[in-house]
Amino acid sequence: MQLLTYIKNNFTSALLKAFPGIDAPVEVTAATNPLFGDYQCNSAMKLSKLLKLAPRAVAQALVENYPGPERLEIAGPGFINLFIDNSFLEAELEKVYTSPRLGIKKVTPLKVVIDFSSPNIAKEMHVGHLRSTIIGDSLAHMLEFLGYEVLRLNHVGDFGTSFGMLIAYMQEFNPQEFNIQDLMVWYKASKECFNTDVAFKKKAHMAVVALQREEPVAVAYWKKICEISRKAFQEIYDLLDVNIIERGESYYGSQLAPIVKDLEEKGLVTLSSGAKCIFLEGFKNRDGEPLPLMVQKSDGGYNYDTTDMATIHQRIIEEKANWLIYVTDTGQSTHFQMIFQAAEKAGYLDRARVRIDHVPFGLVLGNDGKKFRTRSGETEKLIDLIHAAVQKAASILQERGGDLAIAPILGLNAIKYADLSVARTSDYHFSYDKMLQFEGNTAAFLMYAYVRAQSILKRCGPLGALIIEHPSERILALRLLRFHEVLSTSIEELLPHRLCDYLFHLAEEFHSFFRDCHVEGNSAEKSRLKLCNLTVRTLGQGLSLLGLKLTERM
Repeated sequence: MQLLTYIKNNFTSALLKAFPGIDAPVEVTAATNPLFGDYQCNSAMKLSKLLKLAPRAVAQALVENYPGPERLEIAGPGFINLFIDNSFLEAELEKVYTSPRLGIKKVTPLKVVIDFSSPNIAKEMHVGHLRSTIIGDSLAHMLEFLGYEVLRLNHVGDFGTSFGMLIAYMQEFNPQEFNIQDLMVWYKASKECFNTDVAFKKKAHMAVVALQREEPVAVAYWKKICEISRKAFQEIYDLLDVNIIERGESYYGSQLAPIVKDLEEKGLVTLSSGAKCIFLEGFKNRDGEPLPLMVQKSDGGYNYDTTDMATIHQRIIEEKANWLIYVTDTGQSTHFQMIFQAAEKAGYLDRARVRIDHVPFGLVLGNDGKKFRTRSGETEKLIDLIHAAVQKAASILQERGGDLAIAPILGLNAIKYADLSVARTSDYHFSYDKMLQFEGNTAAFLMYAYVRAQSILKRCGPLGALIIEHPSERILALRLLRFHEVLSTSIEELLPHRLCDYLFHLAEEFHSFFRDCHVEGNSAEKSRLKLCNLTVRTLGQGLSLLGLKLTERM
């Protein structure tokens, strides 16, 4: 059961019964202070204007027609405070206890394509790829658990001028063995040559053409570059325990010309300085001039805009997706707004049939408030960041006398949770010391709560019927029943930090319960063990949905 939905439905029924013919949404929120109930309905003030009645009169009518067993009180000018009876909590939690999925039913299996991570071939993954990878993976986990058919796609950059530059540079000395670090060095060198050497620039353009024509030599270089890059990416995905299917820009190569032709035939393309562009209402550059979506360059080449138009077409028409999600940085917001609008104009996207979301996120900052970098000023490599977190986790565990074997789990969980616990649209400061603390809203704090509850269950006997008497039991029980509604909200808003906040409060309230309510040897032991069991299962499920690993010791 989703408590919030249940209560909203009851208030909606009360509204329709009290005021037939009135079609207005009711506003119900979880109470922030237990003194004012468990939930609050604040609709009376808005409804009073519509009904031309005093707010308290509207509130009284809603209370009198409310169909549920909950206790209702009117406060102030017309706020309705709702108190859930302990017997209701007990009965609902017993249902949750007997359910392998904690009472959460699967939704209709709509198809979701989620595009995340998306590093560039021939470049190492850096801290900038951290957020897309972790946010995308957590959303995919939640969607899969709720029953959606999820296609996780890695739209890697494996197409374009940069490959012509790199292939042209490598052809000069024909290397046989190389790694991702070599590719990084050669890419920088090739870019320098491209910007300063006219002859090399021409050679690079020819290499791009050769690759587009699938000439054997160029393709051989390209495949080797992709193979080396893919191996480096997979090392990181394995460490982060992220599953994703690579489907790069080159996958859509054969679809680019037909897409441009189709857009032209639909009258959407305008020539601008020789380039084929789509001009969309409402988009202007810094000078106030119309901002183009360029689907074909003046030299006949294709670019990011072309590929993304082909991508959205393929995912809707061929994949038959019901929901498209793109997880990229905030800097690409305008680009995706234009792509979505162009797709609508072209008839590819029908928002009445397909939901589409750009999921933007902020920057990872260092202690100086600037983009997170190494001491030398270079962009931090993601692989180095991961290894450093594990090393620091091991040091902290050693100081605490903990189990060093869980250092990789603690280190990686700390990185993931520190990112996910911040509203994704905000920038956040990356701090090993802060993320590895055992107090506050951190992975370590949640892991400790999970281990503590697990250890109680291992030591004690059988579980019994749930009887809620102590206030700390009641607070914990109510939190446990809210898991479903929080998970649904997290996915509806595509905000993983909603789930993080919930799990943090659950861990806090479990620690308060453990402090206030003696479990072992108490007359209420069997009932309280059931609360421990539900806490372990809910924390475990929630952490897993965020992409964190569980451990039974700390």
